[in-house]
Amino acid sequence: MNKNDLIETIAGSAMISKAAAERGLNEMLSMMSSAMEDGDRVTLAGFGSFSVVDRAPRVGRNPKTGEVVPIPPRKAVKFRPGKHLSRKMQ
Repeated sequence: MNKNDLIETIAGSAMISKAAAERGLNEMLSMMSSAMEDGDRVTLAGFGSFSVVDRAPRVGRNPKTGEVVPIPPRKAVKFRPGKHLSRKMQ
C-alpha cells in the first residue's frame, strides 16, 4: 500500500473527499515528524511506536574493493510494533 492507496482508503471509509483525506494524512505525518525531531516518541495505541535512536560510528567494507570505510554516527527512526499488530502478523 502506498500513500495514494492510503488516501483513497481513508476518503472512502470516512466518506470525505480525497483532498481532505490527503490534507489530514499530510498533517498527521508532519506532526509525527516534528515530534520525533524534538526527540519525542510517537505512540499509536494498538499499532506501535516510533522513536529516534542514535547509531554509533562503525567500520564497514566496500564490497567491490574490500576497502575499510568509516561510517559516521547518525540518527535513525526505529519502529516497534504494538501487541495488537504483532498478534495479527502471527
